[in-house]
Amino acid sequence: MIFKKAFAILVFVLTVQIMAFSQTGSESEPVRYVGGVTIDPNVHEGRLRYAIGTESRQTLRVNRTHPELAEGSGWTYNHASNLCYWNGKFYQQYLSNPEDEHIAPGQTLITTSVDGRNWEKPQVVFPPYQAPEGVSIPEGYSGYMMHQRMGFYVAPNDRLLTLAFYGHAEDPFQEGGIGRVVREIYNDGSLGPIYFIRYSSHTSWNESNTSYPFYTRSDDKGFIDACNALLNDKLKTMQWWDEDRGLDGFYSIKEAGSAFSYYQRKDGKTVGLWKRSLCALSDDGVHFSKPVKSPTLIMAGGKMWGQATEDNRYAICYNPIEIDEYRYPLIVTSSDDGIMYDNMLLIQGEVPPRRFSGRWKDFGPCYVRGIVDGNGNPPGDDMWVTYSMNKEDMWVSRIPLPVKYAVEGNVDDNFNNLETGGAVTNWNIYAPKWSPVEVVEFPSATNKSMCLKDEDPYDYARAIRVFEETEKAEISVDVYAEKSDEGKLEIDVTDRYGNRAVRIRFDKDGQIKAVTGSEEVQLMEYKTGGWHNLKIEVNARLYGNYSLFINGEPVLKDAELAEAVLSVERISFRTGEYRDIPNRKTPNEVIEPPLPGADEKVPLTKFYIDDFKTR
Repeated sequence: MIFKKAFAILVFVLTVQIMAFSQTGSESEPVRYVGGVTIDPNVHEGRLRYAIGTESRQTLRVNRTHPELAEGSGWTYNHASNLCYWNGKFYQQYLSNPEDEHIAPGQTLITTSVDGRNWEKPQVVFPPYQAPEGVSIPEGYSGYMMHQRMGFYVAPNDRLLTLAFYGHAEDPFQEGGIGRVVREIYNDGSLGPIYFIRYSSHTSWNESNTSYPFYTRSDDKGFIDACNALLNDKLKTMQWWDEDRGLDGFYSIKEAGSAFSYYQRKDGKTVGLWKRSLCALSDDGVHFSKPVKSPTLIMAGGKMWGQATEDNRYAICYNPIEIDEYRYPLIVTSSDDGIMYDNMLLIQGEVPPRRFSGRWKDFGPCYVRGIVDGNGNPPGDDMWVTYSMNKEDMWVSRIPLPVKYAVEGNVDDNFNNLETGGAVTNWNIYAPKWSPVEVVEFPSATNKSMCLKDEDPYDYARAIRVFEETEKAEISVDVYAEKSDEGKLEIDVTDRYGNRAVRIRFDKDGQIKAVTGSEEVQLMEYKTGGWHNLKIEVNARLYGNYSLFINGEPVLKDAELAEAVLSVERISFRTGEYRDIPNRKTPNEVIEPPLPGADEKVPLTKFYIDDFKTR
């Protein structure tokens, strides 16, 4: 009997231990992606569905020849952006080098926006470091650079601080670090003095041998209080751990990954996320379990961003591929409990050509960050994220909540009730600086439309509308071309995977063309200054077909689909050709001259879209 009881207790203990070890949501696996959908690495969109209504806009287009059109310096390596919202304005911070990653000199800039769509010219907030007289660069280093994972802090007294980290090129970590700097952003947008808030604990840098005073030297008590509040916030300062591992015991962790982000679950536990799929849990938001690799979160060295969302759910964003040099697409997964994540959807599926070569300038949307808890809440029920594209240009994306991928019922969009220049509801927008997409008062203030402009030699404007997935679709849309001798508009009807079953083009030679099977045919001439109504009847099945009517006249009847599909669910309008370059075989580290004409606008293309309907 005693043996049986002992055996039963042993079995119970072992069972509990096994359950504790394997239980999803525990320290052994804090989060899990259960969706099963993964990407096709051969296409930029990964053959994923879109997070409906996501609006992506470029905040900086670099320009080496005409720096006055960009940030004023002409530097073409830009990366590691952060985002906050304070006093009715967005602030985006990023670091910048002339051409290459981790090569001196380096500086940090900020750009601002009232609405998240129109962004001001960036200004330098932390200039290239100049050492005091008599202080030389330590042996083994080549200059000074910047490297930071945290950009902003809104203090309890509502002071806005911006922060950065000075270090030595080409290795600013630990012994290569100097220290973290801080300055205040005032209500009118002006900046306070630069101070050090913490020196690297791995070195002997201090106030006597660095270029800026320590923050306690300030005569502004409110600023000092804000800095002290940040220093005492052990959760937010975990974002500093990468550069300075805290030999003085400053941090509450001894082991972690790179690029910390976090959110609090409904059960009160805090989830910590790092690069390369690392996750951990904390009961108090200060002390974390040992980070473990989540086997279902596939990623490489790009950052992972997680947050609680305003719809009482959770989201994690990352690049779902284990290759550092090719960081695309950018996706979002969502969860009800912050543990089980599902529905891998596209935030950013575009990869434009990299116009300027440089060291470690990985292809695609890189280093995603959102708004850290406490750093502001923009109007509306949206999630905002920021990232660099090709480590060159800067972008933001607005993802409407709840995150969804499907539409039910017919679509009837005429844009009349939308704000001019505002959000294009339910449309996925890709809008570079030189290729904007906007709601405009055309043909009149009461009869609005969506306008796609394009002056970019290497990018395009794009607008996508998801509709109810169906085998048979009847689509109607009005298109107005302002010019017939410049640019083009490509219209694709696709399935959920992005296969382009129907392909129609308003070409720059003034002709409307379409693909039937494997052949492109010329249909008719289009004229400027007038609307063209397109009605597309799609029979989406294997060996399916489509018919096309323009202004009520049949121009194609039962034409073969360009690609076999089982259904269709979205339409794409694009002012440039479909692209799948760069791909995973495109050389990443080969230094080449800038793309010809990269800094010059091309003649303006302008198309208007109106009265889009499905049934």
